[in-house]
Amino acid sequence: MVDKETVSKKLTRISEYLDELMPFLAYDNHTLKTNKEKLRNVERIFQLIVDEACDINSHIIAEKNFELPDDYRGSFTILGQRLVLPLQFAEKIGVSVGLRNGIVHRYEKMDVDRMLNDIRQNIGDYTEYVRHIKNVLDKEK
Repeated sequence: MVDKETVSKKLTRISEYLDELMPFLAYDNHTLKTNKEKLRNVERIFQLIVDEACDINSHIIAEKNFELPDDYRGSFTILGQRLVLPLQFAEKIGVSVGLRNGIVHRYEKMDVDRMLNDIRQNIGDYTEYVRHIKNVLDKEK
């Protein structure tokens, strides 16, 4: 059985991180690129959001005895295949793991403008993710 308290705390943290991130995303790319502190805040908060979601995914996968994913992106795919998340949504949000990995592992060819634009365009997926997982918790006994 999914530990509702643990997952709920993680969902709350995702929501808090989203609230922290949004003011930084209001800055234009030039401002963020020339202010390393602001840029690092965007990168770190985004990483924390993705990491919390992957932790939730792993917990649900383990508790429901689903097949284990090969990687964090696969954790979204499995939840989509098992209808915990809508499949198309799971595949879309799973792409954010690659962006997170690029930030964390400092891939040399990371295009900062593209990274910032991708975060801005897709960060709303995590609000939707929170909503979907809350629905899952509500259905648990």
